[in-house]
Amino acid sequence: MANMLKDKVVLVTGAGGGIGREMALLAAQEGAKVVVNDLGGAVDGEGSGNVSPAQKVCDEIKAMGGQAVPNGDSVADPAGAERMIKAGVENFGRIDGVINNAGILRDRIFHRMSHMDWKMVIDVHLNGSFNTSRAAANYFKEQKSGAFVHFTSTSGLVGNFGQANYSAAKMGIIGLSRSIALDMAAFNVRSNCISPFAWTRMIGTIPADTDAQKARLERSKRMTPAKIAPMAVFLLSDAAKDISSQIFGVRMNEIMLFNANRPVRSVHNSDGWTLESIAEHAVPSMKPFFTDLKRSPEYFTWDPI
Repeated sequence: MANMLKDKVVLVTGAGGGIGREMALLAAQEGAKVVVNDLGGAVDGEGSGNVSPAQKVCDEIKAMGGQAVPNGDSVADPAGAERMIKAGVENFGRIDGVINNAGILRDRIFHRMSHMDWKMVIDVHLNGSFNTSRAAANYFKEQKSGAFVHFTSTSGLVGNFGQANYSAAKMGIIGLSRSIALDMAAFNVRSNCISPFAWTRMIGTIPADTDAQKARLERSKRMTPAKIAPMAVFLLSDAAKDISSQIFGVRMNEIMLFNANRPVRSVHNSDGWTLESIAEHAVPSMKPFFTDLKRSPEYFTWDPI
């Protein structure tokens, strides 16, 4: 099926390179008019105002016969997020989809993480996803249609060393997406998450101090950003009209569906619990179901398929 996004207008944040670029290009190939957002800054969030990465992607889209406009605002700025949405409405008449892909990394082991490291990552990932989604929400409500695709990470789902800020933001995005899905279902608006496995500029900043880490990163280079784009663009299409509040993983040629957090074990004591009875009965009963710290963060780092 071709042109699955025909006549739709979509915003892709952080689309100047990597996964964002691939999604913007594929959306255009499928008939969408695209607002290509990229701040033009460094991986750590420093620097801004360079619209050339976004303009370059727009030029690629136009060269293949598509329509696109660049935007260099920061998702961390609510007014900038509103300008992104208005760029779609003013240039193309409407807004139908938002892909929240923009991100930065400021990795530090937790006891060395500064308040600025924390704030900047939360501002871009979590607050940024809220800002763009909120800016689009009233348009979606009025037209009674729309789709959000947010990017989470196994760093949030599982945890990762040196990424307390990033992990917290990415887990927060899951809660944001699920609540958007509930709040806006009455208006035929959908919200889903993708946890990508792909080699990008951000992944390239991860240190590799051991032979095992170096081998893992070399394997990761096989997981190209282009492999992520089809699922994200599909979720914007009418073919995904019944899919909302889900978390998908994409790794090479594999698509995963993550389960929602649910109780895995319950223990009841009709007399109530004391510290001693918790230690003697509750914990031993639950311990086989505890998350094994040794399985994190390597749990979702299998070799690419």
